[in-house]
Amino acid sequence: MTRPLRIEYPGALYHVTNRGNERKAIFKDDTDRNKFLELLARSLDIYSVKLYSFVLMNNHFHLLVETPLGNLSQFMRHFNISYTSAFNRRYRRSGHLYQGRYKSFLVDRDEYLSMVSRYIHLNPVKIGSVKRKPPSEQLGILWEYQWSSLPGFVSLKRRWDFVEYGVVLEDFGGDTRQGRAHYKKQLSVDLVDELPVRNRIVAQSLLGGEDFVEKIKATYLEVDSSREQPAHAEVRKYLTKDTILDVVCRITGKSQKQLLSNFGTERQMTMDLLYRLAGMTNPEIGHLMGIDYSTVSQGRKRLREKLRKDKLLHVMYEKIKDELSRIKI
Repeated sequence: MTRPLRIEYPGALYHVTNRGNERKAIFKDDTDRNKFLELLARSLDIYSVKLYSFVLMNNHFHLLVETPLGNLSQFMRHFNISYTSAFNRRYRRSGHLYQGRYKSFLVDRDEYLSMVSRYIHLNPVKIGSVKRKPPSEQLGILWEYQWSSLPGFVSLKRRWDFVEYGVVLEDFGGDTRQGRAHYKKQLSVDLVDELPVRNRIVAQSLLGGEDFVEKIKATYLEVDSSREQPAHAEVRKYLTKDTILDVVCRITGKSQKQLLSNFGTERQMTMDLLYRLAGMTNPEIGHLMGIDYSTVSQGRKRLREKLRKDKLLHVMYEKIKDELSRIKI
């Protein structure tokens, strides 16, 4: 059997899952689950990955993520190591937590994004005796299942701030009361009509329509074989330092000199964007700004804290990132 493809490129969408070693639990209590989500949020932030849906089960998890920088491997390596280390420290154990490397399925956004999200959200009622309960009872279980992004698709009050709900809801009329109601209604239908996700996977790692699959194969596989092209297996492109500085200057109204030399939030945003989108290291950013690399690390950490508390700052930062994401490299 050929190994699954590992294809990465900017803007790729993935269904990612991993299971405990020997199918053992990776969460023993809610403290573990909270730590998992804390580290997930941190990893999403560090690697500029977007999370659209998730669910935590006792011995496995599912994520639906987009990688604007084409860096799934780096993101998952950091995240899996972070949680494994935390789990091992807490229980004074060593060794592997997961049964192997995570599984990832490259998803056709146009045809399968919302379906994969719903497939993920239905997991809590697809195991054990729960899957034999009437649909009405299963729906009740799903709405109350805490360790999933689903409640936030139904109620604004039950949202996780590291999940981006609007993208999936676009297929149902947007992130509005009506759109959320339509998503909820579709899940009720999906409980009866089994979602055809597993049986539509191609080459162990592609989930999409015929055109999507052919495009991926033509771009990332050699014409005369079924092997991946090493040069295309992972594509990571960065913006230039000057491009980032120009956009930040325009949106914040600050000059380059102010961004690089004045202490404050605008400089912290610049540090973070240079790290994420220009591929610069903390020492390189420190040299550019005339400060120690540890000051860069602390500045980026303080920015993340501010972004969680300051909605206007968060809007500005997202506006800058959105504009930068539209620039062709």
